[in-house]
Amino acid sequence: MDLVNHLLHDVKPSLSTHDLQQLNTAWGATKEDVDLLQLAYPHCPTSLISLLEKVDGTYHRDYGNNKIAVYMLGSGDKDIEYPYYLLSIQQMLHSSKEEEDISYLLEEGDDEAVDSQINSEGLLPGTYIHFSDCMNNGGTSRLFIDFNPSHEGVSGQIIRFFHDPDEYKVIANSFDEYLQQLIDNVFAFLKEEEE
Repeated sequence: MDLVNHLLHDVKPSLSTHDLQQLNTAWGATKEDVDLLQLAYPHCPTSLISLLEKVDGTYHRDYGNNKIAVYMLGSGDKDIEYPYYLLSIQQMLHSSKEEEDISYLLEEGDDEAVDSQINSEGLLPGTYIHFSDCMNNGGTSRLFIDFNPSHEGVSGQIIRFFHDPDEYKVIANSFDEYLQQLIDNVFAFLKEEEE
């Protein structure tokens, strides 16, 4: 079973009945939207495309007459289990247009606030994909695929922004590695939500 199918197969038992019903109304992205994403981001991970071809977002996403809001991703860190939504392609393209400024953290001199694998110029338009928002509508945490790392990082690394205190941290070297972390952690972030 490939990684995306493994993720979708394994996440479903962790969802509440209501969330599973919502997820089952979702469908994959159109070819036109996939082409737009690949045109804007030629190095977009194949596994992200594959996931979006099956579920084009779970963040307040309209599917016909149904609007869904389903957590299906996590922080990728077993110590910070927090549920996240998957953005749709259109949401990704829209929310990745602005610079993600990190300069204020670097100016404060907090070496812990910005991972050394992240380019000190920040996340510039066209160099990252914002693919996920946390349960607090992205106000507390967001996830990015970074194609312009520092000399210590790797293109395609996954960055987690966490607010209060603000922090940008590399949590995986690739989208595949990030998905594997979710599977390995058995979707603990979703189980905590049900309790």
